[in-house]
Amino acid sequence: MAFDAEKMGDDDALLALYAGGDRAAPRLMTERFLPLTYRLALRFLNDRAEAEDVAQEAMVRLFRMAPGWQPGQAKVTTWLYRVTANLCTDRLRRRPALNIDEVPEMADGAPSAEERLTAGARATALDAALARLPERQRVAVVLRHIEGFANPEIAAVLEIGVEAVESLIARGKRALKEELGGMRAALGYDHD
Repeated sequence: MAFDAEKMGDDDALLALYAGGDRAAPRLMTERFLPLTYRLALRFLNDRAEAEDVAQEAMVRLFRMAPGWQPGQAKVTTWLYRVTANLCTDRLRRRPALNIDEVPEMADGAPSAEERLTAGARATALDAALARLPERQRVAVVLRHIEGFANPEIAAVLEIGVEAVESLIARGKRALKEELGGMRAALGYDHD
């Protein structure tokens, strides 16, 4: 089956091409979906090596599932985000608990040392606060406010109703605000 350039934008068609033996489909699937899974895994795990492992495992599962994919039942990205989130949750459950002081600051490439320190402290504080949220709240908040998903997409990932998503997000944001609210000055928000 030859690759049809017009179908390049359609995830369902891409999986069908892969299932049909198209030679370009695996590369196109990897280019399209691997960055999404890696970015989500890195946000959850805060560890590049683990995020790479999770992203690769999610892709392996996508390739295995592709021949049986039923178009129209769900979006490919929704299925893939659900698999990635579940793999991350499994890894987090196996991790020993970390002291917040041991969480490394993430470098962000800002030009000045002060901005890098401030951004790192903010990221570390947010990641630590997100890690303390209940699992479903964390997934909902990350998908909505970091990955930019719409509530119906999050509902599909979590396999719950939109109202439940809204509730999870509201409770998660409230918990983050309570936890991080007293740290405004220390995180440099009094200067913004």
